[in-house]
Amino acid sequence: MLGMTEAQPSLLKISDKLSVRFQKTGSGPPLLLIHTIRTQLEYFRALAPLLAGSHTVYAIDLPGHGHSPIDPSASFDEPYFRRAVIRFIEELDLSNVTLVGESIGGALALTVAASLPQRVKRVVAINPYDYETRYGDGIRRGNWFANFIIGSLQIPVLGAINASLENRIVLGKIMGGGYHDPRKLPADLLAEFDKVARRPGYKQGARKVLAGWRSWSKARDYYQQISAPVTLIYGDSDWSRPDERERTRSLIPASRMVTLKNTGHFSAVENPSELARAIMERQCPQ
Repeated sequence: MLGMTEAQPSLLKISDKLSVRFQKTGSGPPLLLIHTIRTQLEYFRALAPLLAGSHTVYAIDLPGHGHSPIDPSASFDEPYFRRAVIRFIEELDLSNVTLVGESIGGALALTVAASLPQRVKRVVAINPYDYETRYGDGIRRGNWFANFIIGSLQIPVLGAINASLENRIVLGKIMGGGYHDPRKLPADLLAEFDKVARRPGYKQGARKVLAGWRSWSKARDYYQQISAPVTLIYGDSDWSRPDERERTRSLIPASRMVTLKNTGHFSAVENPSELARAIMERQCPQ
C-alpha cells in the first residue's frame, strides 16, 4: 500500500505558477520532510509514521516532482527549489520547524535554514547532494549503467531520446545504484515513480534538475550562515566520499555527523528505523 497514512495529500497554491502537493500527519511541533532527487512524498512512507508520534509531519512534493504541478519555464535548480520550500513554510506560517531532507532535500534543508533562521529550530541533512563536479556526478557513481544513461542525458538530441525511452526497468537499475542492497527498492514504490514520470513535462524537468548541477555544489556557500543545530546523517554506502562529507561538516558551525551502517543514498527507504532513531536523538550541545 503506497499511502503513508489515511491522510490524503493536499495541494497548496502559492502563486499562479507555483503549487506544492503535501501530506500532513501526526501532531506536535512541525517537521518538514524534503525528498531526494527524482522522487516524491511517498518516498517517506516508511519514515514519516515513525516521526509522526512526536511531530506534525509535512511531507512535500518539490515543484515538478511527484504530483506537484510542473512549470515548464522554471529553472529547476537549487535556488528555485529553495524559494519554493521557503514560500511553503511562510504560507503555512510554520515556526520552530525541524527540517529533514535527503539528497537534494538535504542540501535544501541546509540552504533554507540559512535563509530562514527565525523559523528553523533544527536541521537533519541526510546524504546531502552538494558535491557535484560534473553533470549527474552523484547518481553516476551508483553503477556503470547509471553512469552511462545519466551521462548521456546531457547530450542535446541523444539525451532527449534516452529520457523519453526511460521505463520502470531502466529507472530501477539507475536507482538501484543508490542502495547498499538494491533489493530493498520496493516494486510498488518504483512503479509509482515510473507512473509520475509519464506526466507531460516531467522528464524535461528531471533533465533540468541534472542540468543545474553547479547550483547544488554552490549550496555549500550558504552553510556557514546556518545558526540552527545540524545533524548530518550519511549512509556508509552513500555516493558521497569521506572527504566530501567532512568538507560539508566543517562548513557548518553547529553540526555533528552520524553514519548508518549497510545503508546507501536512499536511506529513508532502505533503513527507515535506524534513520528515525538518528533523527530523534537529542542534538549534542553546541
